[in-house]
Amino acid sequence: MTDRTTYVTLSGVRRRGWTDTMVRDLLGTPDVQGRDPRRWSLAPVRLYLLARVQTVERTPEFAETSALAPGRSAAAGAYAERRQPAVLTAIRAEPIEVPRLPGPELERRAGRHRQLLGARSPGTKQGAATTASAPPSAPASPGVPSGALVRWQVSYLRQALSRYEALLDGLYGETGRGEAERLLRWRLYEAIAAAYPALAGECRRRIAVER
Repeated sequence: MTDRTTYVTLSGVRRRGWTDTMVRDLLGTPDVQGRDPRRWSLAPVRLYLLARVQTVERTPEFAETSALAPGRSAAAGAYAERRQPAVLTAIRAEPIEVPRLPGPELERRAGRHRQLLGARSPGTKQGAATTASAPPSAPASPGVPSGALVRWQVSYLRQALSRYEALLDGLYGETGRGEAERLLRWRLYEAIAAAYPALAGECRRRIAVER
């Protein structure tokens, strides 16, 4: 299942076989515009939810438009196949830098993150991307069971590391993306567990479930 917080850049969309005209007519406005939430950079970007891109790719309109650009889909698939080994190597070698926060601060941010997820409506496009940078002003709810608080903290840190999903650009569908996504999630959870030993059990649980 595709992560609803996974984004693809405009270049990544193009490598899937889309033309700029197709992006404009079928995708429309990017889901995120401005600063890339996955990198500590002020460079402007355009990001599209991968799940939305994949949904459009299954429509008759996409098939009809793609037929007017013969060879693009085959070329995109060939590119993805060539890129997959390099992506796996890059994911294995990439240093994962987990934010180091005092316990109370992490709890506040995790609680705020949880509140934003709960308040986000299905039609809100940018909610997923703004959670990682949300102000850590709200404390965790009093009386929250410790197990739930641990889950919230892991979820917050996982979202804070979503910038590493840029490593997946150029992979999609069955052409190796699933394997690369699993490897990346495993590495992110391992890094969180190493940075916060108290969260290691929940990280191991998630790794086991995703296997």
